[in-house]
Amino acid sequence: PSLVGATMRFPYTFMVARFGGRNWTIVSASLLLIPAVLLGIVVSNPGTPFGVMLLVAALAGFGGGNFASSMANITYFFPQREKGLALGLNAAGGNVGTAVAQFAVPIAVTIGAGATLNIALAGWMWIPLILLAMWGAWRYMDNLSNAKADVAGSAAALREPHLWLLALLYIGTFGSFIGFASVFPKLIADQFPAFSTLQVGQAAISLAFLGALVGSIARPFGGRLADRFGGARVTVAAFGTMALGALALVWALPLQSFWIFLGCFLVLFAATGVGNGSTYRMIPNVFAARGLALAADATTSASMQRKAAAALGLISAIGAYGGFVIPQILNASQLATGAYVAAFYGFVGAYVVLLALTAVVYVIPRAGLAGQRI
Repeated sequence: PSLVGATMRFPYTFMVARFGGRNWTIVSASLLLIPAVLLGIVVSNPGTPFGVMLLVAALAGFGGGNFASSMANITYFFPQREKGLALGLNAAGGNVGTAVAQFAVPIAVTIGAGATLNIALAGWMWIPLILLAMWGAWRYMDNLSNAKADVAGSAAALREPHLWLLALLYIGTFGSFIGFASVFPKLIADQFPAFSTLQVGQAAISLAFLGALVGSIARPFGGRLADRFGGARVTVAAFGTMALGALALVWALPLQSFWIFLGCFLVLFAATGVGNGSTYRMIPNVFAARGLALAADATTSASMQRKAAAALGLISAIGAYGGFVIPQILNASQLATGAYVAAFYGFVGAYVVLLALTAVVYVIPRAGLAGQRI
């Protein structure tokens, strides 16, 4: 789902401008009925081939595309000075969905189930919510006539070196968030099987939802801190905390203490959330500084604004591939060494490199950015 979701973000980014925010929200929400219905069907049949299960899992990636179109739609409704908070709150709401799923699905499939789990409810439970979202979009949303797809702006943004550097930073923050959020339940089950689910009455819950919840709540604070102290400085602090959190996990894993493991991971999740908000806030600031560095005329400024608007969607899409990469690295470490320690050492190294890149390029004033700290 993470791979398909990241890929779907590219076309979904342009769909709002092509069909209208209201119309596309109804259509994109209706597409979510496909994996929800199919999941309920395939898990009810023990003879379902593994390839079919993979296909249904891939179709769940439609949700990742939905996130991109939602972010694109939000940008048309707010002035520039209010977009940071609006985007942060919208993104936090979308990210909280991961926590909701990890909390609600175990309860839905276990409550009142007895000896047989209600696995099909993992799909069926979303159908009324999807229908409610479709109705809400039809009833309350609007299509804006000034929402236009800027293909030329996107092409120009792709030629800007800072887009690729910012995308790399976003892979480190947002990619780490969705990657760790998706694999956290498995990590708990592998390392601490006794804590994979906790029985509460007739239902089972998984504490894995806490990671996604903490990261989602932290994201708007990252944007606010970036407004006050500068996005680059906050991003440096976030990568530093992420490196320390990953290093602490290397130390914590051999201790076999679930609560130390959980605490270290929640620190890591909080840092990814703050980094998500601060890195995303850096994007328009970087392109504005580039416009000042190149020329002060209105044409150049308008060109950079177009690039910045396009870069928000493109960087979001590129960064989402981290959600696919993180689980693959952890799996490779487990297969090669029988443990996750090597993977976390790799994450520590990656975060230190990203910290250094952020500091050198965006914290230290440079002529290419008009001497500004981002």
